[in-house]
Formats: sequence, structure tokens, C-alpha cells
Amino acid sequence: MSYPPRSSIHNQSDDDNHHHNHHNRRLYNPYQDLGIPAKTLYKLPTSPEYLFQEESIAQRRSWGENLTYYTGIGYLAGAVVGAGKGFKQGVNAFEPADSAKIRVNRILNGSGEFGRRYGNRAGVIGLLYAGMESGMVAVRDTDDIVNSVVAGLGTGAVYRAAAGVRSAAVAGAVGGIAVGLGVKGKQVLKRYVPI
Repeated sequence: MSYPPRSSIHNQSDDDNHHHNHHNRRLYNPYQDLGIPAKTLYKLPTSPEYLFQEESIAQRRSWGENLTYYTGIGYLAGAVVGAGKGFKQGVNAFEPADSAKIRVNRILNGSGEFGRRYGNRAGVIGLLYAGMESGMVAVRDTDDIVNSVVAGLGTGAVYRAAAGVRSAAVAGAVGGIAVGLGVKGKQVLKRYVPI
């Protein structure tokens, strides 16, 4: 049942009559004649649906999802950090005689340059890490903290390999320790912080 549109010009008595008549009208319910509650009309699954049964057994992302996730997160985080550094450098490069356009240009140039540079570096690190972690899972056929730590060691070492053996060893150690701390921190967070 539809209601006729109200005119934009009405007086107080029309408004009072509308409130009195409103209690006598019932709203239209399209499900009233179906004989079933509207809430149970659409029973949508709450868990993910899988094409193959083997996919439902695995409790982790596939290698392709892993690759996309870590590369994207790395690039985004690096771009944000780089843009912040570029912003700071652009503000520090202001000169007293600069117009507002020149100042905005300095900020945009600095943010774009450093954001792109840091984003690319972090994206490559994410790409290396995801590939190594997925490779470790495929080789060991198990998913535990060892895979993550070894992937962190390998990522640091490969990323800094061009700078020499010593630099690669230090970067590998830093990568392994950082990933180990990150995984342990995530486990502690899941245990003690209800999300």
C-alpha cells in the first residue's frame, strides 16, 4: 500500500490529523503472505565456501594469495613511510621567498620521490619473503614458525647479497629475528587480546 505524497505546504491541523491517522495505518510487509519469517528467508552461509574439499582443510592462504598480500602490504607500508619522510624533507626545504605553489610543489615532489623509492623496496622485500615462505611450506609440508624465520633469514640475505657477504649475513640475521619476534608477538596478541 503506498501513501500519497504530502504537499510541502501544510498547516498545523493537517500535521495533527496525520499523526492521529498514522496509528490506524499498517506498513506494507512483502513477506506477510509467505508464512515464513523474513529473517530465515535468505539463509546465507557464514563460513567460506570452497570449490574443492582440499581447500577447506588448509588453514592458510595459498602461495598466490600470500605473494599478493605481502607484496601489497610491503609496498603500501613503504610508500606511506616514504611519503612521510618526503613530506618532512619538503617542509625543511622551504625558503622564505617561496610562494604557496612552490611550497606545495616541494612537498609533493619529496613525498612522491621517497614514497615511490621506499614502497618499491618494501614491496620487493615482501615479494621475496612470500616466495620463500611459500617455498618452505611446500618443501616441509607443514606451517610453523620455522618457515617464517627461515624465510626472514633468506629474505634479508638475498636482499642485501649485492652489498657483500657480511652485509647479507647481517641483513639475514636481522630479517630472521624481526620475523621471529613478529610471529611470537602475533601469537601473544591472539592469546591475550580478544578480537
